Amino acid sequence: MSTAARVHPHSLAARERRRDDARAMGIDEAFIAAMVDHFYAAVRADTELGPIFEPRIADWPRHLGQMNRFWQSILLSAGNFSGNPMVKHLAIPGLDQAHFERWLQLFYATLHTIAPTPEAADHIGAKARMIAESLLTGIWVHRDRDQALSRKVELPHA
Repeated sequence: MSTAARVHPHSLAARERRRDDARAMGIDEAFIAAMVDHFYAAVRADTELGPIFEPRIADWPRHLGQMNRFWQSILLSAGNFSGNPMVKHLAIPGLDQAHFERWLQLFYATLHTIAPTPEAADHIGAKARMIAESLLTGIWVHRDRDQALSRKVELPHA
């Protein structure tokens, strides 16, 4: 039995609605590819984040393809991403809130430059913030052992 055959019809309908909503905002595969390329060019040139990424990514075209699939899955419910972002981020020593804040600044700047609509910029920016907050929370819990989570993750929004 194929994966699609095991997915509940309501789930398929919800996925299609999310795709339709995204496309109505101008979010499609071509935009996502441009967003990923533009954003990671900014990351690589950034004095704070560039040195974190550069020694860890030997094959940039492969990484950009993976990030493209990640954002297609997030924004278009494409389901074509496989990977574990949490494990990758946990493996980076010293990664902290200031890095995620800088990542979001660059991400928001990319969106404000190339997003097809203000709604798309808001929608994608909210997703990026949620992802960054989730990764930072995971780092605090798993790497820093902050079991009580005495601090709430609140990163800036676009």
